Amino acid sequence: AIHAAGAPAFGAQPTGWEGPNFIGRLEQDCVPTHHWAEFYVNQRVLPFARSAHAVGNLDAHGLSEVERACDALLAEDEDAPLARIHGDLWAGNLLFSPEGPRFIDPAAHGGHPLTDIAMLELFGAPYFDAIVDGYLGAGGTLGPGWRARIPVHQLHPLAVHATTHGPSYGSALVRAALDTLDALGTGAGKSS
Repeated sequence: AIHAAGAPAFGAQPTGWEGPNFIGRLEQDCVPTHHWAEFYVNQRVLPFARSAHAVGNLDAHGLSEVERACDALLAEDEDAPLARIHGDLWAGNLLFSPEGPRFIDPAAHGGHPLTDIAMLELFGAPYFDAIVDGYLGAGGTLGPGWRARIPVHQLHPLAVHATTHGPSYGSALVRAALDTLDALGTGAGKSS
């Protein structure tokens, strides 16, 4: 239902909200754009990957692998579905009550619906398969081959965590970048 609410553009914040957008304690840009890859790469992945590099949690080679994955996303320029997404939907922000699920701590903006699903998968949401089945059963769409594209949508949260939680997330970010290259069919997912 949240995704179906839609948004006027990728990066567009909810109507009436003009304040900052945060993921955890870190502020992130939300400048509306009509191309998902441009928004995702330039406002989500690269700023945090560069920050992780600056604090020493992602080495120069790792940063170059993330940049390669970002270049591939920009070149692909997916005709992405536009949805109103939570933007920080990990298991700790998904609560269950007798009345049904409740979301907390949103970083809401116009985004790709798979981004929320990928973050739930990344951080181990309980009942993940049931959540996905319910989502698809309610008319949600994730696109063909969506499971292979999950690492694409995990680049942002991994880059954030590489900035804030240490180099182990930097390593995970590099793996996701290589998996992204493979998912995009570039054949370049091997570390150079």
